[in-house]
Amino acid sequence: MSQVLRQRLFDELNRLVLIDPHTHINPHAPAASTLADLLGYHYYTELAHSAGMPKERIEEANLAPKEKVHRLVERLGPLDNTIQYSWLVEMARELFGFTDERVTPSNWESLYEGALTQMSRPDWAAHVLKKSHLEAVFLTNDFDDPLTGFDTKQFIPCLRTDDLVFHLAKPEVRARLEKASGQAIHSAANVRAAIGKLFEHFVRSGARACAISLPPDFAPTKVSDAASQTAIAAILSEGVAASAETRRDVANFVFWTLTEYCAEFKLPFDLMIGVNRAVYAAGVYQGQDLYDSRVSLIQYRELLNAFPQVVFPISVLASVTNQELTSYSWIFPNVVTNGHWWYSNTPTYIEHDAAARLEAVPRTKQIGYYSDMYKLEFALPKFAMYKRILAKILAERYCIDRQWSETRAIELGKQVLRGNVEKIFFAEH
Repeated sequence: MSQVLRQRLFDELNRLVLIDPHTHINPHAPAASTLADLLGYHYYTELAHSAGMPKERIEEANLAPKEKVHRLVERLGPLDNTIQYSWLVEMARELFGFTDERVTPSNWESLYEGALTQMSRPDWAAHVLKKSHLEAVFLTNDFDDPLTGFDTKQFIPCLRTDDLVFHLAKPEVRARLEKASGQAIHSAANVRAAIGKLFEHFVRSGARACAISLPPDFAPTKVSDAASQTAIAAILSEGVAASAETRRDVANFVFWTLTEYCAEFKLPFDLMIGVNRAVYAAGVYQGQDLYDSRVSLIQYRELLNAFPQVVFPISVLASVTNQELTSYSWIFPNVVTNGHWWYSNTPTYIEHDAAARLEAVPRTKQIGYYSDMYKLEFALPKFAMYKRILAKILAERYCIDRQWSETRAIELGKQVLRGNVEKIFFAEH
């Protein structure tokens, strides 16, 4: 009964055409060109490295794509229990006609060549979007991205602000800001004006969100005008040698300014909270960062109270923080639960966390899932994973436990998958 019900619910949810609200897609090259673009995703390289593959075998300079795939396939065996491996197999089956159960040293070459043939199609990216039931994807754009040369209705800009908040002491970042904004940086007022120019450019180009990844120790607070000016003057004269206190004041000033502009331009501010960078310094590229259980959303109390008009879709890096996020969204009208990020993006954690959100948070305040993908091909298996879990939760906890009709359960699933994305990100500016 439960399995049949789950399948019916999944089939209905899987018909829905979605908007992916957070990716790292390059709109100028959105799809993979070889299988190396897929197996080179950090999930596979970091897992292979963790299982014993030397880093230099993965990151050798000028390594040909086919040879990179060859090397990684030789190390896939210990990974075949992981959800990431299942994404690979599902992609291979659904997109490239692969029929085997595993990718092995004896069959990878035929898969590679078959994938290469498909990826060479001029309409490949459009085909993948259609096959994945995706209408559009949000991007992660550097603050100085010109946002030209692509369809901003299909590839939707999002202003990523990490460099502005945490690296403004670097001369090269200030130079980029001056060039992008046309505003010379001599004072805190100049910084504020420059950021305003960025918002004008992004909103004019169709941006629908501002976003930032935040370390566990960050606690945003409003900095006085005098302290902001002192801090900006210090980094202008001292650069990265400025004191930690000075750089913290700059970060808080810039972050608060960004939030003020989000309020002015009516942009949601995506907060991705809890990542410690370079914990494993010897790790592969993008395989060095980890979460820290000491993070608490209490650090954002002042911010959430100060900007009731700004919607904050919040992602937390670890499932252990999900109950706190659920509670904040329960209480704060401007906090929205957002996807299942990174180390929480496995079925066990997703089922636990999604069920808790569905049971405790108003249905209008949940963004079910985003792919976080770098290539379009990953949308299909990642969203399919989430939809299977969502169908299971709806079947067992709503249709069976609470006697909901299938129609009612499907309506809830569609709302968290698509409806809330439209409501939260596509409100009129």
